[in-house]
This record gives sequence, structure tokens and C-alpha cells, in this order.
Amino acid sequence: MKERCSNCKTKYKIEPSFFYGAMYVSYPVGLFFAGFAFVLSYLVFDIGLITTYGIIVVVMFASLPLILRISRNIWINLFMSFEKTKSRKEVLK
Repeated sequence: MKERCSNCKTKYKIEPSFFYGAMYVSYPVGLFFAGFAFVLSYLVFDIGLITTYGIIVVVMFASLPLILRISRNIWINLFMSFEKTKSRKEVLK
């Protein structure tokens, strides 16, 4: 993860253990990915339960970096607000 926001220069690492809370957010995000894989493989493609379980495990391992980034973004947006600037020149001043 980057040290600062490229747009507003906000420092992401607020305190040493700030993103420990993102673990609590990553659980429901991971459940969403697992549920989507289940619905797609078992209900749509009518694959067996054991194979569906294997697909869910593969999807969870493959999407781990994406889940971590999404959960960190959700966690930091709970505590900080984002104000979109009109031009990049205003940020660099």
C-alpha cells in the first residue's frame, strides 16, 4: 500500500496498528466473494458440492490481495473523509 494518497497527500498509516480493524471488515468482504463463487458454481453451473468447495477455496486465495485492499479502503473511509479537488495543481501547491 502506498505511503500517501496521490491526490490529497493524506498519510495512510495513521498509527502503527491502525489497519488491524480492517481484519473485521475483510471477513464480510470475503464472505461476499465466497458467496458469489458458491452461487455461480453450485447454483448456476450445477457443479457438485465438493468441487464447489474447492472452487471457493481457489477463489478466496486468488482474491486475497483484492479483499485486503477493499477492506483497507472501507476501514480508512470510516475514519477519514475524501474531498475531491478540482485540479491537481491545487494539491501540489
